[in-house]
Amino acid sequence: MRRQRIAVIGGSGFIGTYVAEHLVRKDVELTIATRWREAGKARLALLPKVELTPVDTTNQAALTALLTGHDAVVSMVGILHGSRRDFESAHVELVDRIVTACRTNGISRLVHISALGSDPEGPSLYQQSKGHGEQVIMASNLDWTILRPSVVFGRGDSFLTMFARLAKQLPVLPLAGASTRFQPVWVDDVARAVVACLERDATIGQKLELAGPKVYTLAELVDYIAHLTGHPRPIIGLPAPLAYLQAALMELAPGKPLMSRDNVRSLSVDNVSSSPFPSELLGFVPTALEAVVPGYLAGDEFNATLARYREKAGIR
Repeated sequence: MRRQRIAVIGGSGFIGTYVAEHLVRKDVELTIATRWREAGKARLALLPKVELTPVDTTNQAALTALLTGHDAVVSMVGILHGSRRDFESAHVELVDRIVTACRTNGISRLVHISALGSDPEGPSLYQQSKGHGEQVIMASNLDWTILRPSVVFGRGDSFLTMFARLAKQLPVLPLAGASTRFQPVWVDDVARAVVACLERDATIGQKLELAGPKVYTLAELVDYIAHLTGHPRPIIGLPAPLAYLQAALMELAPGKPLMSRDNVRSLSVDNVSSSPFPSELLGFVPTALEAVVPGYLAGDEFNATLARYREKAGIR
């Protein structure tokens, strides 16, 4: 019996590597389409039955050829920084090319990873473009499922890890969007959701919000990470004008900015789910942040703290 062939568009990034690991466990043949072969190769080289394929995703013919012979597609390209043109290209135009390639190849099943808070009328270019991308998927007449995760955490993330690094480096943490609420979801749970959607027809035509079991303000998350890593710091919530000024200065730094003005606009609205985690549809419940984060952020400092607690309690 022929193995199922699944293509993942944008699968060499943080979330994509977890999705690939979970799909490989299901004994499928996997094509990871990426523009950055070497970046993804190191992470995915040890996985069996994975073909890491460089492709120009701006080229419709190349993308269509890549998907030939596949049974399903997982779409997960996303960017956090850029111009309006950059966001439209990554989140809308590429999605439209993926839909066209699926139709041309007779592929009906498409799982699309969007983002919680995606909204064509949202305050940020990121949210608007993600919302327009969802509209393209829903108008496609394919057997689609849209997953909308809140901020995603896990080993290798660029969210909690960034705050751990800043807490180590800075004496005070000036924070844009300090009171904005989040419902972080573990990357492993997002990957499990992708696999469940491909296995369960009941998820077809569904837009599912993926959020963890607990809501935190951004300040609470940062404070937790700072204490966990042994670097507690005062947190100063920045008013909007100062937040935009801070982000504008960060945009001038070389490389990808830690924070952009568009990120600040995203922080003007809460990032929490309007509905419970779809456990019945997906077959599992989400994992608590506190059950995972100490394992990859705390390290020696956390172990030393535990040792002190045990010593005080007389535990050997």
